[in-house]
Amino acid sequence: AFQRELAFRAIGVDVEAQACGGVVDAIEDGDTILAEALVRSHVEALKRKMPDPQAAVLGCTHYPLLEPTFQAALGPNVQVYSQARLVADSLADYLKRHPNMLGTGAGGFLTTGNPARVSDRATQFLRRQIRFDAA
Repeated sequence: AFQRELAFRAIGVDVEAQACGGVVDAIEDGDTILAEALVRSHVEALKRKMPDPQAAVLGCTHYPLLEPTFQAALGPNVQVYSQARLVADSLADYLKRHPNMLGTGAGGFLTTGNPARVSDRATQFLRRQIRFDAA
């Protein structure tokens, strides 16, 4: 999806997708060591196809949990764009343009997975108590 969207919006920009098989499973299993090793391996594979990337989009909701690992593997000269940050910035921009949508509201977390398991993993990775409810 990112390749198609960028090809449409940024004509002439070289885009290379890199599947990161196993990373999500390792994150969800709480295996940080495996997840980090897989990230390094996938970044090495990307660099074989594109030796000097200028930017990387972390195109999965799980990947921001390992953003420092991606950044370290990619190197300091590669701009890393986190989907989480992009979505948050986009929402903030939208709310500035639509102040009528602002309100007090209530925060919460929903999952289609097992709420207890997802809560445990989120708490582990974010290092603060997170509670998910069933969607």
